[in-house]
Amino acid sequence: MAEKVPQTFANHTRFDPPFHFFALPVFILGLLLALVHFFAHITHGDFRDHFHAFLLILLAMALLVVVLRERVYAVKVQDRVIRLEERLRLAMLLPEPLRARIPELSEAQLIALRFASDGEIPKLVERTLKEKLSRADIKKAIQNWRPDYWRV
Repeated sequence: MAEKVPQTFANHTRFDPPFHFFALPVFILGLLLALVHFFAHITHGDFRDHFHAFLLILLAMALLVVVLRERVYAVKVQDRVIRLEERLRLAMLLPEPLRARIPELSEAQLIALRFASDGEIPKLVERTLKEKLSRADIKKAIQNWRPDYWRV
């Protein structure tokens, strides 16, 4: 089995090929072709041709929205699970004064902190709270990257 490439800030984003390179382009293409079909029939044909072409556009738009929403829902569920995991992890790793401040961390900050190694978590959390670091700033500040290969 091939070794996984160590994850870093530069390579931690990932594409889901069946979604990004197949399903999404197919549904976008379907909408574009429905629009072409509609405008090709707008100058000639009867009302039923226009109506059917319009229904194709609605169907293509609805399918595209469903596909995109499904993706957003999956990521949102993952974000909630990551938030819970990180709160539990921080409760175990942080000293008491910082542990009491875990609720001050935003969802985006918790999600970014998941990449930090256990050893650098206390200082990074303290800095995050003090400087109100963004998700990207937290990820850039991480010295010892803790990979997350499971993210969809």
